[in-house]
Parts: sequence; C-alpha cells; structure tokens
Amino acid sequence: MRLSGRGSGAPIDWLVVGLGNPGSRYAGTRHNIGFEVAAALARRWDLPRATSRFNGLLSEGRTGPGGPRVAVLLPQTYMNDAGRSVGPARGAYKLQLERVLVLHDEIDLPFGEVRTRLGGGLAGHNGLKSLKAELGGPGFARVRIGVDRPGATDPETVSAYVLGAFAEQGDDVADLIARAASAAETIVLGQRTL
Repeated sequence: MRLSGRGSGAPIDWLVVGLGNPGSRYAGTRHNIGFEVAAALARRWDLPRATSRFNGLLSEGRTGPGGPRVAVLLPQTYMNDAGRSVGPARGAYKLQLERVLVLHDEIDLPFGEVRTRLGGGLAGHNGLKSLKAELGGPGFARVRIGVDRPGATDPETVSAYVLGAFAEQGDDVADLIARAASAAETIVLGQRTL
C-alpha cells in the first residue's frame, strides 16, 4: 500500500512516536525500545533538544537539508495511555492517520527482527490499543521491533518480561536499535512504501 501525501496545511510531514514508559526505572527494558529508537532518530537527524508538549517530550525539525519535516514524540503518559499524548499531537499537526509512525516492541517477533506495516492487528499490545482508541483506528504506520516472548503466556509473566532488562548482549541491542531506526528512516524519507 502506498502512503498518500501529508494532510492539507500540515506543519510537518511525519509524527514519529516512540512507545515506552517514562522514568529511569524503565530505561533499558524491552518495553522501552520504542523510546530508544526514537531517540536514535532524533540524534541521527540532529533535532533540537526535546521540550514538554502534548503530555510528552517532543522535538521538531527536518531529517536533513530539504528533507521531510518531522516531529519525534515520546509520550510521558505510560504505555497504556500513550494515546492521550499522540491523539492531541496528531490533531494539532492535522496529519492523516497514515502519517503517524509508531515505533514499538513486539513480542510476537524473535529478538532482532524488524518489520514495518500500515495498520493491522494490535496483538494485545496495550500501547497500540490506546493509540487506536484515541486516533480513531489502527491505520497508523508501524515499525515492529522484535524482543521475543517469554516461555509462558501468563499475563503477569509477559508483563514482567517486557518490563525487564534485555538479557541479550549490549551490542546486539544497539544493533537492533540502529536497524529499527534505519527502517523508520526509509519510510519517512519515502524510500520504502508500506
């Protein structure tokens, strides 16, 4: 599916959303890899320091000279309420839903796998459920970042797993973040269609 142009009069071309939980307690956890990828993109694009807006940390700029205009948002509402940050941001920017690019952990993918898609199911991901509710549908673009799943399906076990630190080597996690950032960048730069 080819993404259409930005919304009429939109001040940016893409709203890039990293999903995670605020605070040092959650830093370095599987559930916060969306934050890590968004931060990597902000550094890659040399965006200014983030400011507090839309119940989140927001940085705006261009991907490079003459490149697309982007806003990178890290909701500070906690994962399950991320829509309360993303919904108002999308409304303020007057963006079409498909111009919201969400970076998130995905337990249904093996560690290290990165996939992109437009819309689709939510696979029980509470952050995505919140976005769907606040954005009016699931038709936003996504970079799904594989963090693997625990051996059990019990909700408490899954929660402890995604809120836990990576067991994988630091270099492997850094490589995953870099590859996910590159996947997001190819979408934003129009080098890949969903």
